[in-house]
Amino acid sequence: MQPQPSLTERRKAATQLDIARAAAELFAERGPDATTAEEIAQRAGIALRTFYRYFRNKEDAVSPLLSAGGARWRELAAAEAADTTGADLREALVRAARASLTAETEGWSLGHGWAEAEGTRGLLRAAADDAALRAVWYRVNQESEERLTEVLGTLPGPADLGGLELKMIAAGATDAIRLALEAWAASDGPLDGEHGPAALVEDCMRKLLRWL
Repeated sequence: MQPQPSLTERRKAATQLDIARAAAELFAERGPDATTAEEIAQRAGIALRTFYRYFRNKEDAVSPLLSAGGARWRELAAAEAADTTGADLREALVRAARASLTAETEGWSLGHGWAEAEGTRGLLRAAADDAALRAVWYRVNQESEERLTEVLGTLPGPADLGGLELKMIAAGATDAIRLALEAWAASDGPLDGEHGPAALVEDCMRKLLRWL
């Protein structure tokens, strides 16, 4: 069992997430080029020196927000896949992804509440046109893939799969989520239903993982 974070660690994480939300809002409203670190700090209600204590630059500030969704998905995936065989692992990952993107799930996809999902759309649209912000998005997905591989490797169910197979499944599942969220963000699709992010993610995951 993982040790519980200390009060100091929880406060630090909360501050980082507040900064990340402020950055995401400003990026969606104005675009990264028209947003400064000073403006992000002001909206988050912190000093500029506090901003730089946590983040190297303004684009990196959104990483806790983007990482939160992957952490929630991995948590659900571990629970879903704990008693599966290798053959059922893909279905467990699909169920976990869908659950992490439903209105009832507190964390939603990228660390937002459901009411803030349109902010996520704006953030991903901004990333599509900004190389530095897109690099943060890709890095977060790469880290999520690596951590998912580690999680799957500790579960008793997928023990019949080899290390390369687990890496392929983790890569396929992570990329399916990334591609589906990018496609949804680029569209005017609704927040739920057959054209919502949860349905798109499920469709992409089933197709990609079937090929594996």
